Amino acid sequence: MTYEHLRLEKETPLTERHRRRGMGGAAPADPRAHGAALLRSFEEVRHQVDLQDVGGFDECRLLKIRLRAGETQLPDFAQIPGLEVVSQEEHTIVLAFATEAGLSEVEARLATLAREGAVTRKDLLYVIDGFDHWTPQDRQGAALRELGRPGVEHFVLDVELWPQDQPARREALMASFRDWCDGLGVERVDQIASASLLMVRLRCTNEQADSLLRHRDVRTVDLPPRHGLSLGLVLTDVNQFPAVEEPQGDAPTVAVLDSGLSTGHPLLGGAVGDAQGYVLPHRLPDDGDPWHGTFVGGLALYGDVERCIQDRRFVPELRLVSGRVFNDDGADQTEFVENAVERAVRELNELYGCRVFNLSYGDLNKVYDGRHIRGLGYTLDRLTRELGVLFVVSSGNLQLSALPDDARAQYPEYLFNEGSRLLDPGTALNVITVGGLARHEATREAQRYPGGIEAVPLARSDHPFPLTRRGPSIGGAIKPDLVEHAGNVASMRLPGRFELRGLGVVSLHGGFAGGHAFKEDVGTSFAAPLVANKAARLLRELPDATPNLLRAVIGAHAAWPSASKSLLDPAGKAAGRDKLTQLIGYGQVDDTALLRSLDNAVSLVTEESIAVDQCQFFEIPVPDDLWNGGRRTREVSVALAYTPVVRTTRMDYRMSKLRFTLVAADGLDEVSQAFQRNREVGMPERSSGRWLSGDVRQAGTLQVSRWTFRQRPREQKLFVVVTRQDANWSDVTDLDEPYALCVSIKDRDNADSRLYAQMRAMLQARVQLRARARV
Repeated sequence: MTYEHLRLEKETPLTERHRRRGMGGAAPADPRAHGAALLRSFEEVRHQVDLQDVGGFDECRLLKIRLRAGETQLPDFAQIPGLEVVSQEEHTIVLAFATEAGLSEVEARLATLAREGAVTRKDLLYVIDGFDHWTPQDRQGAALRELGRPGVEHFVLDVELWPQDQPARREALMASFRDWCDGLGVERVDQIASASLLMVRLRCTNEQADSLLRHRDVRTVDLPPRHGLSLGLVLTDVNQFPAVEEPQGDAPTVAVLDSGLSTGHPLLGGAVGDAQGYVLPHRLPDDGDPWHGTFVGGLALYGDVERCIQDRRFVPELRLVSGRVFNDDGADQTEFVENAVERAVRELNELYGCRVFNLSYGDLNKVYDGRHIRGLGYTLDRLTRELGVLFVVSSGNLQLSALPDDARAQYPEYLFNEGSRLLDPGTALNVITVGGLARHEATREAQRYPGGIEAVPLARSDHPFPLTRRGPSIGGAIKPDLVEHAGNVASMRLPGRFELRGLGVVSLHGGFAGGHAFKEDVGTSFAAPLVANKAARLLRELPDATPNLLRAVIGAHAAWPSASKSLLDPAGKAAGRDKLTQLIGYGQVDDTALLRSLDNAVSLVTEESIAVDQCQFFEIPVPDDLWNGGRRTREVSVALAYTPVVRTTRMDYRMSKLRFTLVAADGLDEVSQAFQRNREVGMPERSSGRWLSGDVRQAGTLQVSRWTFRQRPREQKLFVVVTRQDANWSDVTDLDEPYALCVSIKDRDNADSRLYAQMRAMLQARVQLRARARV
């Protein structure tokens, strides 16, 4: 029997946390000497800025302020009139616009500190280590630094400008930059203008690029996106399968944002709700080069297509819509993919109520460098919160040419190189990012000649996919969130030669009219839609679920595959755990009890909102029978998901910071009083049998852990405590932050378990008790 998931309600106590006090730098040993050194640094930089920077939408200078090591929070430089922080690029690097009056104010304060050893708001000056300017080298993006400029006369560059929160200043900056480009003869191709992301795509010469790298309002200059695909083949006659029927009227919709869709494919049929093109300038139809999009669409619609082939059964439980947002032909796409994605998401959400979007796209020119989330990743984070939609994206792939010649000997260690980090938009915090697992181990040749040794697979089944990319994302957030099957790679006898055939993922062939209905390929692009399929199917059971709840439920049912755990963490040490979270995230989703609860596997779900500096309490309804029957394994999984406001100009990319703590206690009063006495720590989280600690999981907006119990805990009850603490740049702390919580309890070894019925009865009794208390 299966049952709908149970609803969990928070308990009455509500405690406030201490607000953090303003920061202040520790006094240097010699304040006068510190002031004199800062004054010399400031005067030199002021001269360099005047000589080197060009352009600017106003008369301010751009200062680069170096903070002293160990300062982890942004000082309140607004206390100095005329000084405006525009970005914190690293923990110790702050960029600020300064008016002429502001420069004079800073200089006067430094002179006073150097002369007298004391000055008004000296704590602001104590945290400063020195001044610098934003150089052309600082403005070069990672791909431009590594690959250099294209060897042609005119080439395309993506230019990010300093974001402006105020619309009037944003418009003034963009207008000024457009005029500057026109005056220099630089061709403007496309632009993005939002509060935390200003980008312009330009076609320019080397001389014009040199000027761009000196423009005051330019944050970074980089090469435009590129992505790569590989091909394969599966020979299966589509005529073997019954005709595909249209999904039921209430079927949830999954949207695939990709390169197009072959709507006439016989296994798509009536399951396709719509297929539109969103690539400008001509808004190309959704049928230009749809191989990749059809392959991804088949997986999003059916999940495991290979299993469907084996079962000789294709029954769509979802409705599929497609939005063409990029080209798959290697041609120059002049428009920002961010703009095409935003148009597609808004329209498909409005017209068809689409709430789950798959985007299997990775920009090979934006390997994450550990700094800010920008570009498409930021756009997805913003749209998730604004529209209430869920994005499922891929972590990105290494190219075969990037593998070492002796990849078999170096696997999986090469996956931890800096060049193996996530691609944009896989760094986005509010989305589900999916990495890859290997599934098959025998190439086509190995299947034909079992005794041959021409090709040796790099990975075994359920090991990390040999081309997958790793996290973490910003601030150490666990990414990818999840993994799914993405294929495998085999090493040939000749160094640097690899084989893919027979090792990939199977899905629908966009070019079916000229050949076969199925194809094979490898890549995390094909792992992501497997998770999108699960998320959309979950909507049938939880039709009112927000993206937060979808993420929480999916996360609560994820676990590391045992093969990956044995490979990366055979000794159960912290270093192995770090490797697992970087490559596997929270693991692969077990959908046995994902959609509906079972007698011995029960999910409790809730959606709440929490004010700043507060705690909320949830008592887990654990029946006594769970602890009876000796030393068997019981599991309690907890997953928290939320979608905070984000800003690219602060090291604290998230405005709100939520976390959960699982504690064991004899009663609610004991827990609430502990958090009142020590609001920053509360009660120590239960560490016995714990999977991932709070320090490991709390940097992300999806946080998951699991506790294993072999016997009854000494304390009588289990509680989940959710707390909120905001970043120091927050200016909207009066808004409650929505979040979702999923608690999954499994009594795996008890075939006679009545866990669901007992927990439901306990929850019903609580409802009645609360109702009587209100009378």
